Amino acid sequence: MPFSPTAASIAVPPSGSGPTTVPTAPRRSRGCSVLAGLGALAALGVFAGIGPVAAHAATPEPASTAPAATGGSPGGPAEPTAEAEERPPLLSEAEFADLLREGDLEQLDAACRQSAEADQLERLRQLQQRLLTLHPAPQPLEVVLANADVLLSCRAPSEAMDVLNRFGPAAGAERVQWLQLQWRAAAAGLDHRRAALALERLRKESGTSLDASALPLQRREDGTVISRPALELLALHLESRGFPRVGGELLVRARQGGLGGALRLQQAVGLLAELPASQREALLEAALEQAAAAQAWGLVAELLDTQAALPSERAVARRLRLSGRLDDAYGEWRWRREDPAAAPRTRQLEIRLRSPRDPGGHAADLPVPATEPVPTPSPAP
Repeated sequence: MPFSPTAASIAVPPSGSGPTTVPTAPRRSRGCSVLAGLGALAALGVFAGIGPVAAHAATPEPASTAPAATGGSPGGPAEPTAEAEERPPLLSEAEFADLLREGDLEQLDAACRQSAEADQLERLRQLQQRLLTLHPAPQPLEVVLANADVLLSCRAPSEAMDVLNRFGPAAGAERVQWLQLQWRAAAAGLDHRRAALALERLRKESGTSLDASALPLQRREDGTVISRPALELLALHLESRGFPRVGGELLVRARQGGLGGALRLQQAVGLLAELPASQREALLEAALEQAAAAQAWGLVAELLDTQAALPSERAVARRLRLSGRLDDAYGEWRWRREDPAAAPRTRQLEIRLRSPRDPGGHAADLPVPATEPVPTPSPAP
């Protein structure tokens, strides 16, 4: 599902922190799998452990790097997948009317996804209304969950919440699945109060700490699922509700080692803006030690930028030294451009800063947009 509370300023840490890619089977046609697919995603979400993935390169590189393409050759644009090339054509008006009258959850789900991709708002509205009446209460839990899941595909998180509220789940596995989907619906609808409440109830019901529970954020085209620890998601919901300090303190209390711990401290420092600069600097120092030990130089550069802005002359000096090691002309230019005494060096750096379309730039392989020639005015007689 396309939920992203911060959208995505999301880094991908290993070992229990940050969004994690969990491999799953490639997405199939939902056929009879609407119910089974939801159950698999639910089981995958909260209880699956998060395996290590590369958040930052293990070798020094500039702080801002383009994300790897999902497919295609390295460094080049991703090749279109067979699924993208073979997408079925949009339904005709008559076919769509028949679908609304006779379609099941699987068919309505496919229509929702197709209409959402084509941004057909009127069709989405009609599909949402049909999904609200397709399976009137009472229904077994698996039908309620599947119905709500398809409503999320149909960009209707409030309606998904209404369908979920038709069912009172029993304690145990049923309630865990119900709460997971309630969190997804609340988060997709940016209802941060209900999302945070769902996470708290999920912790009590599952008996698992939020730090050890991973929730699914998005399924990629290749079938992998991006997930993130529920504790970090709770901190983001608290921030959106106006309680950033509470969220930051939660993260600090759940400190851990390694690169994942460095990323968590970075998130905590961003939420604890009201702390004295000395305390924020101490947290950043701890994060820097962990990031440097993991040789995550891109993260080290980001942390030094944050520390230098406190302000900290020592952090500025360290950032400039790191820029030299990483051949990071832009990072060095950012901190030297305000210093009149460094004007000659700043001019040298500006010459080195390349266009994104220059060789090695992230847009070097993209076609240059055509420009129409400007008509030359004819001379007056």
